[in-house]
Amino acid sequence: MIFDGDRHEADRYLLAVDEIQRSMSSASIDQAQDKVNSAIQIAMARLEDEFRNILLSHTAPIEEDALTDNPAAAAAESSSSTSAAESSTAAAESDPIPRTGSSVSNSSGSYRSTSSIKELDLIPELAVYDLRSIAERMISAGYLRECIQVYGSVRKSAVDSSFRRLGIEKLSIGDIQRLEWDALESKIRRWIRAAKVCVRILFASEKKLCEQIFDGIETAAVDEACFVETVKGPAVQLFNFAEAVSISRRSPEKMFKILDLHDALVDLMPDIESVFDAKSADSIRVQAAEILSRLAEAARGILSEFENAVLREPSKIPVPGGTIHPLTRYVMNYISLISDYKQTLIELIMSKPSTGSRYSGDPTTPDMEFAELESKPPLALHLIWIIVILQFNLDGKSKLYKDVSLAHLFMMNNVHYIVQKVKGSMELREMIGDDYLRKLTGKFRQSATNYQRATWVGVLYCLRDEGLHVSGSFSSGVSKSALRERFKSFNGMFEEVHRTQATWLIPDTQLREELRISISEHLIPAYRSFLGRFRSHIESGRHPENYIKYSVEDLESAVLDFFEGCPVSQHSRKRSQ
Repeated sequence: MIFDGDRHEADRYLLAVDEIQRSMSSASIDQAQDKVNSAIQIAMARLEDEFRNILLSHTAPIEEDALTDNPAAAAAESSSSTSAAESSTAAAESDPIPRTGSSVSNSSGSYRSTSSIKELDLIPELAVYDLRSIAERMISAGYLRECIQVYGSVRKSAVDSSFRRLGIEKLSIGDIQRLEWDALESKIRRWIRAAKVCVRILFASEKKLCEQIFDGIETAAVDEACFVETVKGPAVQLFNFAEAVSISRRSPEKMFKILDLHDALVDLMPDIESVFDAKSADSIRVQAAEILSRLAEAARGILSEFENAVLREPSKIPVPGGTIHPLTRYVMNYISLISDYKQTLIELIMSKPSTGSRYSGDPTTPDMEFAELESKPPLALHLIWIIVILQFNLDGKSKLYKDVSLAHLFMMNNVHYIVQKVKGSMELREMIGDDYLRKLTGKFRQSATNYQRATWVGVLYCLRDEGLHVSGSFSSGVSKSALRERFKSFNGMFEEVHRTQATWLIPDTQLREELRISISEHLIPAYRSFLGRFRSHIESGRHPENYIKYSVEDLESAVLDFFEGCPVSQHSRKRSQ
């Protein structure tokens, strides 16, 4: 190859080509014209081979360090995102809403491997000079198409090689839509990082190379034509992935990865428009904009479908011990993740939720007036509405318990969990607002009050004075038989409550302790007073131990067994140890 050897020889060849081209205009005899044309064809064939050889000689995969501003940071981000996904999956526990995958993850803001256009010099300066020198002669001789085809075929191969290094696979839209969600989720994370590298580094650098070689040659935008010829196929391949995700079947777990894709494209759009600013690249810009629009629509649709899924979640098996329902955990974790995407969703969610009317009378839909919440943005209303329909669903599930006390305890546990999740997220608390948070707090406290009434009113009723005193013409005092029955009733009722409610569970330590204290404040003084007034009447009779089974201290100790979720004997042994 001439350009692999002596520079002087390469320059002489180019001068000879220039001489032949100049002679084309002065050749007047047909025979001379034929000789010149033949010479040009031979020269162009040779220059085409030289052009291809120079390109091939300097076409190598881009070094990995050049594909990111900070490889270590990118790796850390990827690891962090994986940990976040695992953490959120564990937090969500079992997922009561039918889904196509197994995790809800939050990786908002991850994979920012490069934040601005970073053009690389893909080919050394001297080689660029030779390529431009050859291109000028081929194009002026009418060999534009051949030049572009050679250039495009070689550089496409280089782009494909970089794609492979970035983990971008050649998958059709159908292939992508058939992937299991876990596999697709992993590919989305990789795509977000790779897309930023492709647009800001790979495509931008290819555009720069085209400009270095072809800009200003002739009047046609040759550099644009070469660039589009080189990257249009790879760009379509790249964006087809996001397009497939944007039109795939909607399900709740896809929300956050779709928002990640949306945010990544929003971030990239100025650079896409800058890199693909040629008219011949219109289709690429349009495709990216349409994908962005579809991702936004998908996110809105998923939120609406999630609301309906929460409302209709069908499980009919009561959770043991009245503890927090998996639906509550899943929905509140999901809402917390939604709040992490507050800024994006505020821009996407412009309409209020479609709620029930106060007078709808539809027993399958909660009634809710939003008049007092008119000032709140639509996204906040959606989150409040999700909490409303979650409570509505939980209220239906509470009726599955045969024990009314347990039903109230179940509602107390679950609404308290909702309150704690709202309080634990600054973003979520800000959107929902303290007024509505106070309403929620009032609801779980009301459930606690309802539990105490359902459980302890009957027990405490045994400790009343009414019905124990007798009076007559010869004597007045206390009926020992009525008193013995009263102690027996109290013992039986308390033993039953103690036996069953030790197996009930309040998972929140502080709430469990508060309810125990409240029970003690009502039970212990009443029992101490009753025992003080009537102990002597029982002890003066036969077998007092059959009636006075508990000391005040025994009751105080027994209350500590409540709501641990285990049989009484285990706790009794634990205390004795």
